[in-house]
Amino acid sequence: MRIISGLYKGRRITAPKKLPVRPTTDMAKEALFNILNNQYYFDDISVLDLFSGTGNISYEFASRGTEQITSVDDNYGCIKFINETAEAFKMSISTIKSDVFKFLEKSKHKHTIIFADPPYDFEVETFSKIPQLVFQNELLEEEGVLIVEHSKHTDLSHLDHYSHSKSYGGNMFSFFG
Repeated sequence: MRIISGLYKGRRITAPKKLPVRPTTDMAKEALFNILNNQYYFDDISVLDLFSGTGNISYEFASRGTEQITSVDDNYGCIKFINETAEAFKMSISTIKSDVFKFLEKSKHKHTIIFADPPYDFEVETFSKIPQLVFQNELLEEEGVLIVEHSKHTDLSHLDHYSHSKSYGGNMFSFFG
């Protein structure tokens, strides 16, 4: 994976092969950040990266100037890798090793952007818990957005707070606000 833009543009990050992850493709990530770049000043926002895996999305935000980034994953290896990479690049990324759903139930901190990249094989009912908990616990700032990455074979358009989706290859981003 590589960082698309910002301070660390072009830098490649190689995650250990043993991590149970499926990083967002560079093409999809670039398209997503082109959308977000037109809506937000990255140095003024707070980001919550759920199911953060390798930290791919967190690194992209950090490279673009975001200093308030929290990455949540339940895999110790993923959290360790994010911590090591963030330290090496001097990025301001806080990590939390936790089940994402338990974290969302207890969290009280609001964010501008919440990005969730859960396993693609989740049932729609499991995907639906993400926006449900985010909005039930009021975790988004007023102009904030929840973005859920999923397979093009998963339809989330019937969920509360759904706004729209964008498709990039086999990846989809559903936006909630």
